[in-house]
Amino acid sequence: MSNLSTKELSALEDQLGFERMLCCKYQEAAQTTTEAELKNTYTQYAAQHKQNYETLLSFLK
Repeated sequence: MSNLSTKELSALEDQLGFERMLCCKYQEAAQTTTEAELKNTYTQYAAQHKQNYETLLSFLK
């Protein structure tokens, strides 16, 4: 793990929470919509936020 400051770790923790929340919200939106185009868009957004989360998480390893 890199030598991150307390401030950097706090910001990373906050951003991880945001990415996780956005992924969940877009997954839920994809499940509840009946429009195929919106479902596809929401699914893509959820996947992007999941990738963002995993990328940020890799900074802690």
